[in-house]
Amino acid sequence: MKRIVLAGLVISLVLFGLGAISFSQETLILGQEFKHPRRPRVVFDHDTHNEKAHLDDCSICHHVYKNGKLVEGESSEDQKCSSCHKINPEENEGHTGQEENEVSLREAYHKRCIGCHLKRKKGPIMCNECHKGSNKK
Repeated sequence: MKRIVLAGLVISLVLFGLGAISFSQETLILGQEFKHPRRPRVVFDHDTHNEKAHLDDCSICHHVYKNGKLVEGESSEDQKCSSCHKINPEENEGHTGQEENEVSLREAYHKRCIGCHLKRKKGPIMCNECHKGSNKK
């Protein structure tokens, strides 16, 4: 009986440990807003990316613009990118988000990600380096 209880305890601890590991890293699927994406959606491990890139300031990626100017130290991390950047540029006309925005969501992802990778001379810049797998997500 003690062996069964001990085995159950060990299994529970292992499962709990695995669960903690899986929830400790926020993995995002970028591009879910696109109904018919041209390429596979991007699986993005947020925490690992920021650790490798030595990013502590969320506003580097989650920026805020007001009146066409970057607001230093202010972050939009509590909002989806699509709240300001619409899927199609035409949808941005008359948009009442943080500010009128002419940059489409696709452009925003690419300019922010690829632009930073080029500037730092690190990270993927070719399509298939981020867009891997299939669109079945």
